[in-house]
Amino acid sequence: MKKIILLFILLLSAVAFPQNNEQLAQNYFDKGEFEKALLTYQELSKAQPGAQHYFIRIVESYQQLERYQDAEREIQARLAKNDQAYLLVELGYNFQLQKNQNKADSYYKQAIERVVQNPTDVYYVAPAFERRVLVNFALEAYQIAHKADPKRFSFNYQMALLHGQLGNVDKMISTFLDEAYANQNNLVIIQNQLSRFMGEEGADSFNDSLRKSLLVRTQKTQDIFWNQFLSWYFVQQKEYGKAFIQEKAIYKRNPETFFNIINLAHLSIEEDEIETAKEILQFVLANTSEPDILITAHYYLAEIRVEDPLEKNQQELNNYLTNLIAEFGKGPNTLNLQTLQAQFLAFNMNKPTEAKEILQSALALPLSKFQMAEVKMQLADILLLEEKFNQALIYYSQIEEDLKNDVIGHEASLQAAKTSYYKADFDWAQKQFKELKTASSQLIANDALEYFLLLNDNKAEDSLQVALKKFARADYFLYQNKTDQALEAFKSILAQHKGEKIEDITLLRIGRIYERKGDFATALTFYDQIVRNFADGIYIDEALFYSAEIYNTKLPDSVKAKERYEKILFNHQDSIHFIDSRRKFRELRGDNAS
Repeated sequence: MKKIILLFILLLSAVAFPQNNEQLAQNYFDKGEFEKALLTYQELSKAQPGAQHYFIRIVESYQQLERYQDAEREIQARLAKNDQAYLLVELGYNFQLQKNQNKADSYYKQAIERVVQNPTDVYYVAPAFERRVLVNFALEAYQIAHKADPKRFSFNYQMALLHGQLGNVDKMISTFLDEAYANQNNLVIIQNQLSRFMGEEGADSFNDSLRKSLLVRTQKTQDIFWNQFLSWYFVQQKEYGKAFIQEKAIYKRNPETFFNIINLAHLSIEEDEIETAKEILQFVLANTSEPDILITAHYYLAEIRVEDPLEKNQQELNNYLTNLIAEFGKGPNTLNLQTLQAQFLAFNMNKPTEAKEILQSALALPLSKFQMAEVKMQLADILLLEEKFNQALIYYSQIEEDLKNDVIGHEASLQAAKTSYYKADFDWAQKQFKELKTASSQLIANDALEYFLLLNDNKAEDSLQVALKKFARADYFLYQNKTDQALEAFKSILAQHKGEKIEDITLLRIGRIYERKGDFATALTFYDQIVRNFADGIYIDEALFYSAEIYNTKLPDSVKAKERYEKILFNHQDSIHFIDSRRKFRELRGDNAS
């Protein structure tokens, strides 16, 4: 038995030794300690003579030490044992490092000739060229093999990337699109690559070229694949109206599913493209009789009305929700309509008791754990509305415990933190907000960061936290949808605590309230105070963005809108509004007009 244990330990040691040494060698190489790296890789190579990785690292270590003859001898020795074409690339590169380009090119051409003679050598030669950033030679190797047998040697993806490295944007796009159509299983991978280029600074030319290429293919082939691709492109650009044109064309030729169209409506709502969302949803209602799709479309339309601060006919909207639930039945499939009505009754019509009755009734339905959490979240929110803080925290805690690794669990954690904040339990709230700054949901993380900074900035300055308590109370009025009381409370803070840390965020809150009221001119006066007096503060980017949005869509003044978006682009690259500002600045400038 002891012998078996000893043998087992020795076997483990034999496996662990090269792994540990390889890590050690890599560390030496990364730190520039090439003598040590060389010795360690040589030891590893003795144990595994055929390992290409160790051989390459030995050659590179020699080259870093400018021992080019030793590197050449290493390559030639391996070439004598195994006549592999990629070694010709390594020989050529070794001469290139010695500034002997003629000899280098002669070996590169030999490697290319080997691919001509035997196209399967491309699998070794092209990556060797890529490793040494010899992009033109790598591309040539792939092209030779592809021409010899296009079906067997399909390297469109690799060639597209190489065209990109060479700055051949149109060729890169064309090659990527060819590959996407030929191998549609690779579509998502290719779109991910394209989206990287689309999001880069100075990507205007790329985006324009991609759009034109997709439009040409859409018109030329009449294949809905290109309509789908073009719809994806417009979604990336947040041009949802143009995406909808493509989705309608797809649906008319292949009326099988509304999934993409419904999703497009949802994205439009999230980006506040309300008129586009309404148009999409009306199209859905006019073209389907499928109950679940109808419920979803009606839900989004009702949600738009509930969120509209200018919605006047509250009783009519409540009746509309009641009739929808009656039409489609009070079951799990209409839960979103039931919770929306409960929210509307509690927060808009000041009828929390009726709202809780709807939710308590929903809890008796056969719900999934996620649906159950959704109902409990609504109940907790209404209890918070009624200042029943501890009861609300019980529900939030239950959701956190049941779904701690899910977004809804993080939402419950955020609401629990806000509950502590509204109660003026700032130490506990700050601890919770700090933990949520790294939440997987960007929206939750951003929200938590905003409150963490608010508490962090104002607790230190005001030891008694007088202004902060008033601010939290005003925020609570906002939560309760008591807009006028909130506005009065924030204005009181401005009057009593002018010059204190709390001033700039108070100005921001007041501006946002006037926006909710539809008084955009007054909102601008408060944002302008931040722009003028708090240019170095942490809320300057928000003041710039919100005022730019007003000038862009509510009180049109393209010059002022461009000016404010541009300030974000040049001075606030870390702002959460940076990407939207860049896109809208380009739109106002006339980029990609079609």
